[in-house]
Amino acid sequence: MTEFQSLDFDTMTPADFEQYLPEFFANGDGHVSTDPRLQTFLKNNPDCAALVRDLEAIADQARSLFEPTEEPSEAVWSNIQNKLKQGVSGEDDLPVPQTV
Repeated sequence: MTEFQSLDFDTMTPADFEQYLPEFFANGDGHVSTDPRLQTFLKNNPDCAALVRDLEAIADQARSLFEPTEEPSEAVWSNIQNKLKQGVSGEDDLPVPQTV
């Protein structure tokens, strides 16, 4: 892990930035663009700023994949609890198909 206090953000090159980018993301909780130390660099290097925006968007989308979209209703949980109490095996509760 690089000690960021020893980095000179004012003289950093795009190559230096790309080298440290994984650590910037790891230390910045996925939000490199809000790091005040990088504001001038990103303003002066639009390609690097665009890369950061793209990577932040990807990281945000990836995080959202693990967020629940909706909690099941209380009725669902009650139904599960009731079925567990009844000791239902599963097949016994399936409707029997009607033959015509």
